[in-house]
Amino acid sequence: MSADDRRAPRPGDAPFTERTPRVVAARRLTRRAGRDRAERFLAEGAQAVREALAWAAAGRGRVHDLFVTPAAASRNPELVRDAVDAGVPVSSVTDKAAASLSETVTPQGLVAVCSLVDVPLKAALTPGVRLVAVLHGVADPGNAGTVARVADAAGVDAVIFAGDTVDPHNGKCVRASTGSVFHLPIARVRDADEVFAACREAGLRLVAADGYAEEDLVTADLRGDLTTPTAWVFGSEAHGLPDHVVATLDTALKVPIYGGAESLNLATAAAVCLYASARAQRA
Repeated sequence: MSADDRRAPRPGDAPFTERTPRVVAARRLTRRAGRDRAERFLAEGAQAVREALAWAAAGRGRVHDLFVTPAAASRNPELVRDAVDAGVPVSSVTDKAAASLSETVTPQGLVAVCSLVDVPLKAALTPGVRLVAVLHGVADPGNAGTVARVADAAGVDAVIFAGDTVDPHNGKCVRASTGSVFHLPIARVRDADEVFAACREAGLRLVAADGYAEEDLVTADLRGDLTTPTAWVFGSEAHGLPDHVVATLDTALKVPIYGGAESLNLATAAAVCLYASARAQRA
């Protein structure tokens, strides 16, 4: 890499447009097929870029490019400097080019091209793992990203995207995680049965979060069940876990609802369940 490639954009540089080949190539990463083909994804915004650079500095992945508008560069000079110091090519882009890479209503003008964050299943389920979140058939990327954020906050050891679940590299998922996709091991496996078998092999008890379960979280907690190494399995927003999946797991628990609400959304239920286990395991 030449010194010119490594430096920050200068005032005289002509910004890349939406037609510049490198921007066109990056735009393909807004689609899952493009991400899987290139084995790269986009992280947009100052928080995501900051976390991506730290992730790369820790040797866990790589940031390949940073695209930044002049306005965003002036707002975030330290991020541009950190990227340059790390040897990341930094390219000035027009507002229109930045918008073409964004999936938000108000683009932030700062987009990093990163290698994929997911790891093999065995690498996620390391020896001694005690708490894991499994997303099964979750379609909404905002919910999936929020669960990753909650899992990160609760000290969960890994998040596994199982079966027909949204791509963790989806732009909305990455934004909703607020950088947590860069913090903890994430695996994605199309075969959910493979995930369940691997969790059991790792010594984890498979617990379905099921609003129709006979037993509730509080009862299980008082009985001491939550102190055991656990893989919580969460289902889709609309339908939860299919009955045939629940039947294959070790047990099912519901979050008790004391008021008049019909139910809890996925991310809220995941927060309650994961924090209950985290507290019990740390008591």
